[in-house]
Amino acid sequence: MSHRAAFLALTCAIIGLGASAAAAYTHYHILYDPSYRSFCDVNETISCTQVYLSRFSTVRGIPVAVFGAIWFAAAALLTTTGLVGAGDVRVSMPGYLFAASTLALAVVLYFEYVSFVVLKAVCILCLTMAAAVIGLFFLSGATTPFPMTTLPRRAARDLRAFVSSPVAIVVAVLFLAGAASTLAFFPREAALIARTPPPQAPPPTQSQQSEFERFMTATPRVPIVVPREGAKVLIVKFNDFQCPPCRNSHMAYKPILAKFAMEHPGEVRYVLKDYPLDAACNANITSTIHPSACAAAVAVRLARAHNREEAMIEWIFANQPMLTPELVTQGARDVGQVTDFEAKYAATLELVKSDIALGKQLGVSATPTFFINGLKVDGGLPPQYFQQAIEYELTHAK
Repeated sequence: MSHRAAFLALTCAIIGLGASAAAAYTHYHILYDPSYRSFCDVNETISCTQVYLSRFSTVRGIPVAVFGAIWFAAAALLTTTGLVGAGDVRVSMPGYLFAASTLALAVVLYFEYVSFVVLKAVCILCLTMAAAVIGLFFLSGATTPFPMTTLPRRAARDLRAFVSSPVAIVVAVLFLAGAASTLAFFPREAALIARTPPPQAPPPTQSQQSEFERFMTATPRVPIVVPREGAKVLIVKFNDFQCPPCRNSHMAYKPILAKFAMEHPGEVRYVLKDYPLDAACNANITSTIHPSACAAAVAVRLARAHNREEAMIEWIFANQPMLTPELVTQGARDVGQVTDFEAKYAATLELVKSDIALGKQLGVSATPTFFINGLKVDGGLPPQYFQQAIEYELTHAK
């Protein structure tokens, strides 16, 4: 491989590594910060968030982007050999890179199919990684000077040269140790889901409060057919139990709602409505994003009859990354004390569908969606503004 080709290949590897690292960073910020908005969330179609919240974005709780970063780091080391290496190893390098990029291209094509066909959402960072792999594939394929059938024989010869080089051994050990440590210690989704929410932001300034009150005053309200039961403030949340932002808002708002329940008993009513992004019960979506969400909604409703609703909700959110319909059924039995889950599933699912129909009527298309005395809030508010919204409604309630 010429120096120019090796330099271009190294550039592709570095671009892919940067995109992979940015994707992993974005992935976990989306999970544990309900107010975080990725720079690549342009609209509902061009959205990293939609891709990273799908079941295809992780392998055993580790983002696919982390595996991509490790692969691109290895590709960068190979291309560096093409720049500074010598002899037969340098000649063999394009062949190794071509074999590795061929496998990577198959993986990339699968995930792009999932993105465009299954999820119908485009991730800019994922496209960047795909472009980097394609670039490496063509560069290495065009510069490999020998038949690929001879690659195993070359690999055996180059391995003998490799073990005789202390520098090569040190680099390889450092790379393998770094890769293993990253996979072992990088936070899993489950660990992040179980974390305490990040500390609340400072209270809004006077000018921010005034601006928020103008927003509350000017925003049109929609009538909600949900009983107030004497409350001055009615908060309705359309929820998906497999939706990480739904979990985050649940954890962030829980102490705020407890505070108002203590200081203003009976004046704030919080109602949970179901809107699973699961085509098994939601006919308003074209593809299933959360395949266990319908079952989770049924489990919570059935647990309510045993006064285990709160425990069931906490268990589902704590186990959110690993949820499967089978695990939900087991949780309903063990946590919700529901012994007839399958027998009552179909009838209870109709109640879930009635919530979905109400959500469609109110223009709900994503979760979480809140209605605070009829004021629609997509995605929720930062906790300090959620509290201010309740205080505003209590002050101005008639």
